[in-house]
Amino acid sequence: MSRFAQYQPRPLEIIDTTLREGQQTSLLHDHHKYFFTRADKEEILRALIVYGVKFVEVFAPVVGPQERDDFDALKAARDSLVTQKGYTFLLAHVRCRPTDVASAIEAGADGLNFYIGTSLESRAFNHGNDLNTLSATARRLIDDVRRSHPGLILRFSGEDAFRTRESDLFRVYDEIVPLVDRLGLPDTVGVAAPAAVARRVAVLRARYPNVELEGHFHDDRGFALVNALEAIRSGVRYINTTVLGIGERSGITSLSALLFNLYVDRDFDRLEGYHLRGSYPLNVLVADKLKKLVPSKEPVSLTNRTHTAGVHQSAVLREASVYEAHPLDVFGVSESEILLGPLSGWNVIHYFLKEIRYYQLDETTAKEITAAFKERAYRLGPEVSPEQVLIEIAEREFGLARLQLPEAALSQIVQRLDSSASGDASRVTGVASLATRHPSRVA
Repeated sequence: MSRFAQYQPRPLEIIDTTLREGQQTSLLHDHHKYFFTRADKEEILRALIVYGVKFVEVFAPVVGPQERDDFDALKAARDSLVTQKGYTFLLAHVRCRPTDVASAIEAGADGLNFYIGTSLESRAFNHGNDLNTLSATARRLIDDVRRSHPGLILRFSGEDAFRTRESDLFRVYDEIVPLVDRLGLPDTVGVAAPAAVARRVAVLRARYPNVELEGHFHDDRGFALVNALEAIRSGVRYINTTVLGIGERSGITSLSALLFNLYVDRDFDRLEGYHLRGSYPLNVLVADKLKKLVPSKEPVSLTNRTHTAGVHQSAVLREASVYEAHPLDVFGVSESEILLGPLSGWNVIHYFLKEIRYYQLDETTAKEITAAFKERAYRLGPEVSPEQVLIEIAEREFGLARLQLPEAALSQIVQRLDSSASGDASRVTGVASLATRHPSRVA
């Protein structure tokens, strides 16, 4: 009996495709590199396994010798973690071509993700086959695989499914459905909106009640995340993601953004088995491979707990929840940042100088220092530290002196401005770190 036959699917199964779809991102081109190195891939795979992902999609080895050799290395990396983290299935993304299939089976893939374009555009300008030809070709190939390798996980997707007429999709899927474990529903070019996703899932669920569905949503319209959430609510168990949502063109659904939204919506059953606190470290890992910061649009990011405006900074120093509505600490974002800059109010200047740098000053002096700092802050270049400029103003122009505290006392300091703060560390609700970078360099 195959491992997959023994596996009991969870309410939501992520099929992460960072090592396939993610490798198609133009961000790799941005730093003159078109692929992840083998070491990159192994590190990302291990992180996904530790995170709780049970299905990882990769290229078919037929793509090239590098992908073939990397497939072997990924299997070894996966197998080294089996005893600690359980089994994760490696799925090969294959065209409906015997060469693709043979390369994946020979490499030892746990499953095959078949695809062929079903839209008018694909049939006319991609493979050039009509519906009868492509459905017969796919059925013949998949039937042979199912008979010869009954333990493999098989999925079939009509590529560009949302530009494929419903009747045309049925024409193909009716032929294939008895042979596969899942039917894919890929929005390959990102044309779908949530209402269209709900309707298409509903008709497929009604027509094929005994087979699981798999969603793959591109972000060309900015709908990848909401479409994935709509698909899940409509009964799709398997969703394709990448770390940070990277992929072809605008990318696809972000892994951590999807789980974050399910958590916020209190859909806890679908979070079973995922190590949510590893979300931000996973995002940082892949961002580092791309030589970039975690994007500001990614919900699970430090920028989502970074405050620049003076009104926001003042409030967050007293109670973080005023401008931090979501439990990002559950997803591994354990710090907040307040950026010193031209928008900072006197409260944060007072806080920084008194509570972090231990200068002796009152509120009136803090307001005067703030005015002087703001006059210069807009002229600071990216190589100039706002913190250093502020300290120079405090010392040279206002003659502030620092308290000389013994080391033992430093750990007892409670960084809050209001007089009600006590020494109980559990009551400290302000920021965990106060950044001093130029606003144009926000992480």
